[in-house]
Amino acid sequence: MNFDNIITLSPLQTVELKVAMSCQGCVGAVKRVLGKMEGVETFDIDLEKQKVTVKGNVQPEAVLQTVSKTGKATSYWEAAEAPAAPEAPAAPEAPAAAESKPAETVAAA
Repeated sequence: MNFDNIITLSPLQTVELKVAMSCQGCVGAVKRVLGKMEGVETFDIDLEKQKVTVKGNVQPEAVLQTVSKTGKATSYWEAAEAPAAPEAPAAPEAPAAAESKPAETVAAA
């Protein structure tokens, strides 16, 4: 048996993006670029949530770059929905510096 011509299919990927869309024209622009993209099996565009879901034999970075060509702000859905990491409170520098200074005395002339 000759196995040289066997094609291994990659598993289908699901890529979810947050895309800044405000109207049906924006939706149409995203549809146009995804419709031309190789490997895309299906896609769903939710204007209200500004969410684009793409399924197919695609790489997430390639989908992100393709949709970004529309000029719309585009990011991965998970990154867009993740809460920002809380910042550590900054130590107040001015009061700490004042406390470490030796007291100054001013002599009356």
